[in-house]
Amino acid sequence: MNQHLLDVVNFKNEDIMSYISKARDIKMFLDLGNNLTCLKGKILACLFFEPSTRTSCSFQAAMLKMGGSVISVTDKYSSVEKGETMEDTIHSLGCYADAIVLRHPLKGSSHLAASISNVPIINAGDGNGEHPTQALLDIFTIYSELGSLDNELVITFLGDLKNSRTIHSLIRVLCLFPKMKFIYISPDSLEMPSEIVSFVEEKGIEQVKSMSLEEAIKEADVLYVTRIQKERFTDISLYSTISKYCVDAALMSNAKEKMIVMHPLPRNQEIAVEVDKDPRAVYFKQMKYGLYMRMAILNTLMH
Repeated sequence: MNQHLLDVVNFKNEDIMSYISKARDIKMFLDLGNNLTCLKGKILACLFFEPSTRTSCSFQAAMLKMGGSVISVTDKYSSVEKGETMEDTIHSLGCYADAIVLRHPLKGSSHLAASISNVPIINAGDGNGEHPTQALLDIFTIYSELGSLDNELVITFLGDLKNSRTIHSLIRVLCLFPKMKFIYISPDSLEMPSEIVSFVEEKGIEQVKSMSLEEAIKEADVLYVTRIQKERFTDISLYSTISKYCVDAALMSNAKEKMIVMHPLPRNQEIAVEVDKDPRAVYFKQMKYGLYMRMAILNTLMH
């Protein structure tokens, strides 16, 4: 039976802490100038049906840093352009690779791939469904920057909460740590889906939907910002009517001294460039944490 990483639904607290521990150990090992060869002779296939910079590159870098090799495939340069089904593509790559990282615009696509794959499937984002590896690197970032997940933490989510698979997965993971409070801030048409709200409710975690950003920033330990996802709009004319928002230096002047600002990237106008110099802005460090976490994931699934 192949071990896949498709979502975070069945994760337990100890699963999260195990991944965090492994990622932390890998970081410490590399920081000492050591090299890893634990995946030497293994091949990872990166199959991306949507554009990606960080997820694709970090998985490739993670594999190479552990001595393995990478096959990189996009829909425009594969037989999908000739009409090949995703199922046949998965079967084919399984003949060459020891695991497949899949990004696809359709929700549930990773589960379909896993149902027919003879090698592990890693979900790198499926439509507006889930993005489990991003959730793991995000919680590793929070743990590393704030020191613990057992203290009371206020997490403010800002942006396109309807379509953000990153946020949907992260919230499910955060709910494993009960001392959380969530604040949701979004344009009216892009609110948190009701199934996520219900999930959080069932876990007994406080969630607030009526606070302004100016008020929320004062309370936040983590401000998690996402862009408005233009590519998810079926009626593109609606995109221009969505209210814009921007985290700038003036807003940050009201934030806690030891809070952090996160963003899965790419960003548009939602975080001003001036904020990059603020030591509380960790969205570029977040990418580095992602490299270590994805190394931990590959090391776990490919051994």
